Amino acid sequence: MARIGEVQAPAATRDALARGRLRASLVPDLLVEARRIVNTVIAGWHGRRKRGIGENFWQFRPYVEGDSSRIDWRRSARDDHTYVRDREWEAAHTVWLWADPSPSMLYKSTGASVSKQSRALVLALAMAELLSRSGERIAWPGLTDPFTARNGAERIAAQLMHAGELPAKPDLSDIRRFCDIVIASDFLDPVEETMGWLDVLARHGVRAHLIEVADPAEETFPYAGRTEFTDPETGDKLTAGRAEMLGDEYRLLYTARRHELAAWCKRLGWSFTVNHTDRLASDALVRLHMAMTADGGYAGLAGSGRAGLTGSGHAGKVSA
Repeated sequence: MARIGEVQAPAATRDALARGRLRASLVPDLLVEARRIVNTVIAGWHGRRKRGIGENFWQFRPYVEGDSSRIDWRRSARDDHTYVRDREWEAAHTVWLWADPSPSMLYKSTGASVSKQSRALVLALAMAELLSRSGERIAWPGLTDPFTARNGAERIAAQLMHAGELPAKPDLSDIRRFCDIVIASDFLDPVEETMGWLDVLARHGVRAHLIEVADPAEETFPYAGRTEFTDPETGDKLTAGRAEMLGDEYRLLYTARRHELAAWCKRLGWSFTVNHTDRLASDALVRLHMAMTADGGYAGLAGSGRAGLTGSGHAGKVSA
């Protein structure tokens, strides 16, 4: 038995092949769940909401002298004004999707309905389904190039099932200006590391949408008495004689990390959403849709995204 507060030597890491097989076995069910969630929010999902080249009707507006748009005589005949018919801009947009595959995402407390990994994959596949239905180009860094297809979510799911060991953090340097990227992760790494990884997106003028997937136990720290904590990334173990004594400091560090990351995203014009695994995944999709259809969001293209870095505590990737 380890002494109170002692950090033991790293345990053997989880077998990569076993984790890959687990992920592959979950993907079909998660794709079904993603489509079910999409069907609950699709009514509020719309395309570009801007005037431009396309096939779909957008709006009527009064004709002004020199307007190159064609007059709609049928609508104009209803009153004394002359109207033109605008179509909606339908130029395909590229959106990259990524769900964190690291071991910490496998955590699931008794108060959660799913693991963080399952929720992150469902959110990514749901976004793939929504974007594919809207005719957008989607991609997964390190897995696929951008493509357009009505069955985009199914294609990405198939790629994930047959993929080998995925990197903990993919290379984002190939993502170019004016693209969007949706990243679903627990973001439990030190804030400086997360910012350093995402810095290339800010410098390239990419708009990012971060979804922090959180287990309720990670926020409330409901542990008491003698408790052994295990780091799923390294296998390190920490035994606390009275775990409740760590609660206040842990929650302070956990909240500080989230607030600093959210503030950094706000300065760049990015969105930051928290989705808890004991709540509905559709909540995050609705908020993400609002963020993605908002104008702007490329504040980081002028310089490095790491401006204004400050120190932050690290809540740590632990399970009990």
